[in-house]
Amino acid sequence: MQRYLALQKIVETGSFTKAAQALGYTQPALSQMVASLEKELGFRLLQRSRNGVRLTPEGERLYPFIARTTAQYTSMEEIVKDIKGLDTGVIRLGTISSISAHWLPQMISTFWKQYPNVQFVIHQGDYTTIPEWIRTGEADLGFVSPYAVPGMKPLFVKTGSHMAVLPEDHPLAKQKSITLKDLAKEPFLLLEEGSYSEVLDAFEKKGLKPDIRLRMHDDYSILSMVEQGLGVSILPSLVLRKTAYDVGLIPLKPDLKRRIGLFTRNDAELSIAARTFAMFLEEHAQELP
Repeated sequence: MQRYLALQKIVETGSFTKAAQALGYTQPALSQMVASLEKELGFRLLQRSRNGVRLTPEGERLYPFIARTTAQYTSMEEIVKDIKGLDTGVIRLGTISSISAHWLPQMISTFWKQYPNVQFVIHQGDYTTIPEWIRTGEADLGFVSPYAVPGMKPLFVKTGSHMAVLPEDHPLAKQKSITLKDLAKEPFLLLEEGSYSEVLDAFEKKGLKPDIRLRMHDDYSILSMVEQGLGVSILPSLVLRKTAYDVGLIPLKPDLKRRIGLFTRNDAELSIAARTFAMFLEEHAQELP
């Protein structure tokens, strides 16, 4: 099992050196563990390059099963530890950048006051990758729009708004509010969110097609590009809570809502640590901005 745990850490960090440091092994010992596992299986799992370490095609096929196996093993270990109270554990979160920046610091800080030895592994993704990580066991919990995963039930849902983001000297930046019809005429920078987009859905419902010039996964890169006058955008208000960019922020009329839910794997498959953090988040949901 230690070989599978070692392989998982290498994949997560993309480096034998970083994985060895995290697990407390020497790099040669870690390499030997992987070589032993590959010999037993009869094919290579990892390939190294100048850009780091990544799974081989065979490794990619097998990895979801390895992730589930290690998660179940970790759960078994934590059940024993749970008898003494939650003293340790690893929680794997799938999240989007605005949640990483504006929800998790506060929540993890509060959680650590009670459970200081619990570790977090945070995977940043989108509305496509996060549900898949939950299904395969690579993530225990995930924040995603409920509309992106209609077959899954969230523990809770928080609702926020979107705002139009424009260069400061843009003529529309002087208005008190702005419509989707106004924005559809401008070069548009789209926040790429995966399988579902509240923004594109809103345009479609109005019978509008934005002039998309650029798509990016990163909210803050879009803010920087709007600041440089490359176009306009629509971003969640949560992203805009602490921004130092020189841009105009204009309310949309009518308001465009964003809904984010907390989703989990099957409760029976969750580790004690993940289950405890899920309940903690549910209890503190009203405190989240």
